[in-house]
Amino acid sequence: MLRMQGLPYIPGILPKEPGPLSRFLPPLEEGTVAAWLSEHAPGSSWVLDPFGFSPQLPVEAARAGYRVLVTVNNPVTHFLLEMAANPPPESDFKAALADLAASRKGAEHLGAHLQSLYLTRCDNCGREIEADAFLWRKGEDSPFARIYECPECGDKGERAATPEDTDRARSIAAADGLHRSRALERVAALDDSDRFHVQEAIQHYLPRPLYALSTIINRRENLSLSPDRQRALNAMILVACDAGNTLWGHPAERRRPKQLSTPSQFREQNVWRTLEHGLQLWMKEGTNVPCVDWPDKLPGTAGICVYDGRLKKLAEELEQEIPITAVVGSIPRPNQAFWTLSALWAGWLWGRAAVDPYRAALRRRRYDWAWNATALYAACSHLIELVALGTPFFGLLPEAEPAFVNSALTAISAAGFNLKGIALRTEHDPVQLVWERGERLSREAAEPDVTALQNELVSYLEERGEPASYIHVHAAGMQLLTESHALKSEEQEFDDALRGTHSAIETALKQDARFIHFSTGEGIETGLWGLHAATNTESLTDRAEEIIVRFLQAHPTCGQLEIEQAVHGELRGLFTPSLAIVSAILHSYAQEQGGNWTLRPEDTTASRQQDLKAIQSIIQATGKRLNYRSRIQERWLVWEENGNPRRAFTVRASARVANAMSQNPVPVEDCVVVLPGGRAALIAYKAQRDPAFAERLKHYRLAKYRLWRTLSEASILTRETFEEQLASDPIERSHGQMIMF
Repeated sequence: MLRMQGLPYIPGILPKEPGPLSRFLPPLEEGTVAAWLSEHAPGSSWVLDPFGFSPQLPVEAARAGYRVLVTVNNPVTHFLLEMAANPPPESDFKAALADLAASRKGAEHLGAHLQSLYLTRCDNCGREIEADAFLWRKGEDSPFARIYECPECGDKGERAATPEDTDRARSIAAADGLHRSRALERVAALDDSDRFHVQEAIQHYLPRPLYALSTIINRRENLSLSPDRQRALNAMILVACDAGNTLWGHPAERRRPKQLSTPSQFREQNVWRTLEHGLQLWMKEGTNVPCVDWPDKLPGTAGICVYDGRLKKLAEELEQEIPITAVVGSIPRPNQAFWTLSALWAGWLWGRAAVDPYRAALRRRRYDWAWNATALYAACSHLIELVALGTPFFGLLPEAEPAFVNSALTAISAAGFNLKGIALRTEHDPVQLVWERGERLSREAAEPDVTALQNELVSYLEERGEPASYIHVHAAGMQLLTESHALKSEEQEFDDALRGTHSAIETALKQDARFIHFSTGEGIETGLWGLHAATNTESLTDRAEEIIVRFLQAHPTCGQLEIEQAVHGELRGLFTPSLAIVSAILHSYAQEQGGNWTLRPEDTTASRQQDLKAIQSIIQATGKRLNYRSRIQERWLVWEENGNPRRAFTVRASARVANAMSQNPVPVEDCVVVLPGGRAALIAYKAQRDPAFAERLKHYRLAKYRLWRTLSEASILTRETFEEQLASDPIERSHGQMIMF
């Protein structure tokens, strides 16, 4: 099963603040890339990021002591990278904003003028105040509501729009044509063939924010600012450009928009307030790193060299001048919204020339996975020319979905890179992949073998010991198909190859009676996949519990990252437990203080051994009081009457009860699993995430230690009152327990 190397998933830390334009950038944890590089590349060596998709990634590598060559052809991403590497000081942001606010718009200061665009009246006290946002319905010519917090009386929330709000919005819209034309001219000239596409993109800006942004950008050009203050102001304007569009859904936010489409209800945000608050988005902890543009040389042994262009052109210019020891990158996925808006914003901030290298983003409206695979294959075909045989390539695939995994693995494998392993936590975490630069040999491609796929997936689920999400099952199938060179033949188009892979995995699952699909939907990607036959393997969640408790016992005080690393070292690849599993186990056994975890006093080994003996003694004594004889059978204590078993009890210190349940000596309805109260939420969590376990568990009685201690103190106890007491303290999921993944 899974002959390919099992990679330990490298955990990182989620950033405290999401950062500018975060809804369009790869959601990556901090520390992952640096940790991988420390094991695979010597310090100060050259590392290549061939995609430039994530500004965070090369900055992290440079701070870890590496020289990073990164290719970037998106002008906005290039700017984000420079700002992440070397942001201006906070004083420059404040000074630039103050200079802009103090500039004149007719008889007014610009700041006061733009604030007046968002005035509304407090419903409670009648004072004229500044709204945080207005709410619109798609296609209407005025807002239906506003959001504010009154500084005078404290009234806040969403309130219906007033006639004044409607009049103000329509008044600004009356002069919209002039401002829209100016915004268009900054990106495309009258004779530009892409002018129509720019007009389409600008339609995603209402008149008021478009006027505010156009006014800000025009006034910026009349300010005498130092280079750092100019960069600071551009950074704040860039955030305002994103805040000003109509992609901000209300009340249900499209957390990570991929298409340039306006929701049926959306927020029009206060552009000036966005400028004022934008400063905090750019202030990041961490030392600045040198950042130069190719072909300038880095001044030291760590830093970033940015190649402004495509990988193809870099391959032509580099000619092995820089010895690349490793490749790291966030694998790009299509994002029509961000790519189109990037072209628009580049023109607004830096003029038409900045748009030229990125014009294709304005023209294309639809991206599919075959397009993505084709583009990725082209890039990696040039990448393979830049690195030596055997060079490792660490790829992060964020926002994973099966089609994305299929596209990336097919394209990169076809370009000549050999997959060494996959590590997957959940669909909400980046997939971690390692390739090596292979020889570009013509290999005879194999057809997907459905029978081999079925056996591989059965083997994976047996080893996992519990049902898995479709993306886990899909990834297990993709590993087999990659290893057997059955993803794509040389003559095959990517569209056909991707369909063939999806069809093979779907057929493997649907046409094998060994699989069971736990789902209310018909699609194979919904719910969980498991096996009809019970497996003898301990479940993944139970193994994680054993590892974490053992680690806590050996390390009395430890941080969560240390715990995750310990777990991932033993449960690797496609068996990586989720953060929710780790969190549920920690909350069951340990307590957190100052970011460190320690076992609860009652969960130390010595304490639990005493508890086990004490509870077993109480159960035996209770049986005697009820005129039963007791005997031990395997992990069960059995009550007998006239030589016949009446009830059986297994006393556990952990929530790892599945194995004991498989050895019950009496009918399951007469079996009782006895647990510490601290295991109650963990047992319920396991049942909620694993429908197969839940089905088995519902036939058993569960009782907590405290019930038996109460029974031992009862002065009168009959068989009837015992049954009543047993039903009086059910195991329930704690209200604070988070699930599901």
